[in-house]
Formats: sequence, structure tokens, C-alpha cells
Amino acid sequence: MNHRTPALLALAGTSLACAALLLPSAGSARVRHHRPAVVRPVLVELYTAQGCEGCPQADLALGELAKRKGVVALTFSVDIWDYTGWSDTFAQPEFTARQQAYVKRMKLREIYTPEIVVDGAAEAAGSDKDAVATLIDKAGKVALVGPRVTLNRDGDKVSVAAARASGAAEVWLVRYDPKLREVKVKAGDNKGKTVIVANAVKELVRLGVWRGKAKHYDLPDATADGLKTVVLVQGIRGGRVMSLGKN
Repeated sequence: MNHRTPALLALAGTSLACAALLLPSAGSARVRHHRPAVVRPVLVELYTAQGCEGCPQADLALGELAKRKGVVALTFSVDIWDYTGWSDTFAQPEFTARQQAYVKRMKLREIYTPEIVVDGAAEAAGSDKDAVATLIDKAGKVALVGPRVTLNRDGDKVSVAAARASGAAEVWLVRYDPKLREVKVKAGDNKGKTVIVANAVKELVRLGVWRGKAKHYDLPDATADGLKTVVLVQGIRGGRVMSLGKN
């Protein structure tokens, strides 16, 4: 028979209650182990030209950014300096049009090089390393808000998952050369210099529109071997990059 007095029983009950407070509840344990929000890679686009006198250093800086974890760094060569006597060997009109869309969207006075655009949302001079670093760090803290983008193993199809959308977005295919390329410029302002280009974009294709529902897109065959693929979901006409997938 238990012979504890009422006072002792009350003391025991108080001790048990205190012990219970010290033990983590199942709910609090789940909170501590809750997975953090997914943060997508930051897209960094360098707009440059082999005929641009101030661009070679920005080209080298982009090469360093390409090594940074959590950053997808791409070089878009444009043709706005071709008139000086050297036609950029990587430039395509589509790349210049993409930069012009950013110029209009961000209400810039004019197109220029070298320019860095981060996540389609902010820009800085490609020669301003501190400003570029600040934009990348800021963008890296933004949680994923767009749909998940998944490329299949063969690299010929991409799936864009369903997600909440405030309006239509564009889906873009970007293919780039992951190898460093050296170009010896033979005319123009950089005559005699060797330009080193990292992740030079070779293909830019608009795949279609995404409106919030899950959708699959066929990818065209690559124009060359060894190219890497990035697929972007981005606001229309130079808007913010919502999601990306890559291989």
C-alpha cells in the first residue's frame, strides 16, 4: 500500500510537471528539425563585347563568379561595339535584344557594357565588383517562389511544375560552353589583346509561356557538343527570374 501523505503527493506531482516542461514536445522537435526554405541558384548575366575596351577585366571576374557555389554565371556577348572594327565572335542579335529588354524594364538611359544583371531584377556595372557581390548576396537570401524546373536525363525535355503565378511568364532555354575560351582580338579598341571568356552563351531560345499550370517543353537539339543547359522561368520582356533548372 502507498503510504505517501497528501503533501508528498503534491510535491511529486509538481516535480513531474517541472520535468515535463524540460522535455521537448513532439511539436517543438519538429520545429527544430524543420527544413529551411529552398533557395535557388542566383543567375548572373554578364553583357560584354570583345571590342569593348573596359570589358576584359569584367570577363575575368565573371570566370571567378562561375566557380562560386550557388551561382549560375553566363556570358552574353553583344554586337554593339562591332562598328569599331572587330566583330564579336560570340555575339548574336538575340543576346543584344535580351539586354535591350533589361534596359527598358529597368529604365536605364542606354545600353552599355560591361553590365551585370542579377536574377533579371537588378543590375550593376560589370567592373564594379563590390556592387555585383552585394547584388548576388542579396539575391541569394530570397527563397524560391517560382515553379520547380526539371530537365530529364537525356536533356531533350523539361518540366515546369505547377505553382502560384500572378501572371504569365516566359520559359527560356540557354545553352553555354562551360570551357574557358580565349579570343585574340585583331582590330578595334582591344587590338592585340587576348580576351578570356567563361560560360559563353551559344543558344538562346524562347520555349513558350507558363501560366501557373504544370507544363512540359521539348528542347531542340544542341547546335554543338559539350554545351551545358539552363532553363529559366522569367517574367515577360526582361522580368525577374522566378526559377531555373540546369544540367
